[in-house]
Amino acid sequence: MQSDRLVDTVAWVLIENGRILCARPQGKDVFFVPGGKREGAETDLQTLLREIDEELTVALDPDTVEHVGTYEADLPGATPGLVRMACYTADYAGTVEPSSEIAEIAWFGYADRALVPPVDQLLFDDLAGAGLLPAADASAER
Repeated sequence: MQSDRLVDTVAWVLIENGRILCARPQGKDVFFVPGGKREGAETDLQTLLREIDEELTVALDPDTVEHVGTYEADLPGATPGLVRMACYTADYAGTVEPSSEIAEIAWFGYADRALVPPVDQLLFDDLAGAGLLPAADASAER
């Protein structure tokens, strides 16, 4: 799809016990892999550290950040454009808790793939293919 609109995002991939952490922002009815949009000339690392601190009140260890993959998909709904999501793992300090920006967090298995936007679904597919999100999983624990 050719489009003038590109939403450039960075996401933190946290997997525990075969489930990936997802967050639902205030005022939205859909869950996302935590992260957000780049501000100005921020690098992926700067965006990742800022967004995760803002959303989940934990500090990522910049020395442990590793690129998982970068995915592109059509924006959800009728909005024309693409979303690009650069995904990273990283160790963290603190307790993962939703900030005032986040209404709810949940641990999703591969069976919950339909509950996230198309770009997140591509990540879910790769993680399942790598055996990190088992395909025969039950529904989300909230």
